[in-house]
Amino acid sequence: MMRGVVEDRVRLALLVFRSSEEASAKLLTEDGEWPARVIFSRYGVVADRYLFDLPIGLTEGWYELDGARVSVATDYEGDEMRIAFVSCNGQEQGDLDRKREDRNTLWSRLKTEHQAAPLHLLLQGGDQIYADEILDAHPATRRWEDDDDYAGNDVTAEDLENIRTALSRSLFARYLVLLGHDEAKSLLRSVPTLSMWDDHDICDGWGSLAEAKLDSPVGQTVFEVAREHFLLFQQASTLDDLPETMMERAGSGFGMHVELPGLHVVIPDFRSERRPDRVMTEEGWRSFDESLKRAAGSRVLFVSTIPVLGPRLSLVESTMNVIPGAQKYEDDLRDQWQSRHHRAEWTRMLKRLVRAKDEEGTEVTILSGEIHLATRGTLACNTGTVHQLVASGITHDPPPRGWARTLGALAWLGDSPLPDHPIRMRSLPGHPRTYCDQRNYLRLLRKDGRWRAWWETEEDGTSEPLDLGSVDHSV
Repeated sequence: MMRGVVEDRVRLALLVFRSSEEASAKLLTEDGEWPARVIFSRYGVVADRYLFDLPIGLTEGWYELDGARVSVATDYEGDEMRIAFVSCNGQEQGDLDRKREDRNTLWSRLKTEHQAAPLHLLLQGGDQIYADEILDAHPATRRWEDDDDYAGNDVTAEDLENIRTALSRSLFARYLVLLGHDEAKSLLRSVPTLSMWDDHDICDGWGSLAEAKLDSPVGQTVFEVAREHFLLFQQASTLDDLPETMMERAGSGFGMHVELPGLHVVIPDFRSERRPDRVMTEEGWRSFDESLKRAAGSRVLFVSTIPVLGPRLSLVESTMNVIPGAQKYEDDLRDQWQSRHHRAEWTRMLKRLVRAKDEEGTEVTILSGEIHLATRGTLACNTGTVHQLVASGITHDPPPRGWARTLGALAWLGDSPLPDHPIRMRSLPGHPRTYCDQRNYLRLLRKDGRWRAWWETEEDGTSEPLDLGSVDHSV
């Protein structure tokens, strides 16, 4: 896992699980041996966390774990810098029952590409695990999920401890199995990675559910269990030992900012502080603003777990009360920046991106997932174009084709809160429709100072390249 760059060295973290009866493995680099620190011990399993660093500039940097050598590319200042972006690694129901080779088809492709041309960075944009089914581990959490009228306030301290134990066992096992698949594991152990959680890393719709559910003892236990495992498996950390790359070290949010040679990666946390009428607190907004100020005049990859540019979803929301059964999708629509409940914050975000581009000279590219489709969008600025690239999901199946067409129709209608800065949704280069309904992931390449991007789709393969310096002249 990526822990940032200090002077001429990249800091990395590695998480290794072992039986409590086994000794810690030895981790070696050319600088010697690096110690293990135990950050988790439960169920007869121990998690060792290694913090180590490698020199920048190596095409074949390496570390050895118990004699097995793993290559890591750290030549960030070289002629080429290769990045992959993935999201939505799972599905709501039956993920553990899928055939492994079918589930991990695109992980296998990305692994093959990495073997041919090593990646320098892997970005994971949310829903790295689908925790939805862990709510089956206890009757109270299943009722909390299914019964709209049950908030989860009538439980005892003993009940909560039993709930915590049941959820923790289930989620821990789920992480071990799914992130233990070699197709993904081989990449995670050899490519410095930054990951941000989204709702399914907690439960479907977390933050957009009724506040009575979110703040109840049962709801808070669900969140705390998910948070512990997100920090452990995706950050190699604990709540009292957060990475220095995080913007807010107090633990209320887990947004990150990493500066690499010629590149800033900014990843706000849009889930921890979310409420039905709020995406981020003022503290979250302040941290995001300061990160963009730090990156002024540079190239920024802004990872937004929810697409910032999108279609006119307020039209769909307005029909929720008249379409039978549609209310169950209300939290999914509230998750979106384009929801009428978040329009003020959406406008605030768009204004901040325009200011970064036009006043601060920052080249911002938005990377997003969440919607289980691939698409792209543009935000017109006075000095050029902010591109948004959406890649989702790497293992989640696409929704019914009719939903992709509905979104395409809504995109045609348009929705631009800033009249002088129109938003347009676009198809992948060479693809006929605005939304591509195939499993997918994204690759980015910096070569000779020029940034380009490609999508890899399950059926159509590699898209035509998109020049991230291009201007959308159609608006």
